[in-house]
Amino acid sequence: MDPEQVANRIIDNVERVIVGKRQEVELAVMALMSGGHALIEDVPGVGKTMLARSLARSIGCAFKRIQFTPDLLPSDITGVSIYNQKTGDFEFRPGPILAQVVLADEINRATPKAQSALLEAMEERQITVDGVTHPLPEPFMVMATQNPIEYEGTFPLPEAQLDRFLLRVNLGYPSRDDEVAILGRQQMEHPIHSLEQVCDAQEVMALQRAVREVHANDLIRQYIVARVDATRRHEAAYLGASPRGSLALQRLGQARALLEGRDYVIPDDVKSVTYAALGHRLVVSPGARMKGVTAAHILGESVEQVPVPGLRPSRQ
Repeated sequence: MDPEQVANRIIDNVERVIVGKRQEVELAVMALMSGGHALIEDVPGVGKTMLARSLARSIGCAFKRIQFTPDLLPSDITGVSIYNQKTGDFEFRPGPILAQVVLADEINRATPKAQSALLEAMEERQITVDGVTHPLPEPFMVMATQNPIEYEGTFPLPEAQLDRFLLRVNLGYPSRDDEVAILGRQQMEHPIHSLEQVCDAQEVMALQRAVREVHANDLIRQYIVARVDATRRHEAAYLGASPRGSLALQRLGQARALLEGRDYVIPDDVKSVTYAALGHRLVVSPGARMKGVTAAHILGESVEQVPVPGLRPSRQ
């Protein structure tokens, strides 16, 4: 199995549904390759749900969708134990979280209590119901969507949960030409209905193992830590990226290198995934937020000043 070919097969297949968003589709597939979770954040109607559905269909994995609403209960996510009168025992009825690809649609519409039901599943790859631990299937990936525009009736994700997402993807509106192509493709039926499986769960797990084997030397690791540390030192940052952000940068750098056909990480791999990996982990201080400072500003001013390993500083 050629991991690069498998990854590009998945990307090309998803692009049959998500038109003109190659970079964003690559990020979603890199999250899968890295064994992490993806937060898809954008306005309604740009294809957030379709991205998750087409990715699950492409890899032939069990897919479940959870529509997050204010009345959603943790047991609606994890499952519940029901007493069986015939056997005299409690039987576990699994919830939708026990799938391989889980779409948490509009995750910020549920209460913090329901949102917290995902924390153990995302980090520990297991759930606990009535004191009994149930392992999750492999591969396991949560793709959550949220609308950043509507705030009424929403519960913003706490930093602890945001930090558990490997990366954040912003799809954005398509170009005019791409939107015309979308109209043509969906004239008769949605392309998701004819989307074929291009690999299986075993190939995905082999792909994840291949990503972990991509070499990242000490200079690259020092470069990653320096970029993350720069976010903590910026004056406009109330909270910088955590060590989990450093781990995300390394893993995504490995995935990017594999997509590029290399078995080693270079600084450009790290640069290309920095915003996706760190942007949602930063908390802007209240004073800076009043001045219009965003996480993108902090990353642009602090992270990009970190010297690239192997380059000599320019003489003034």
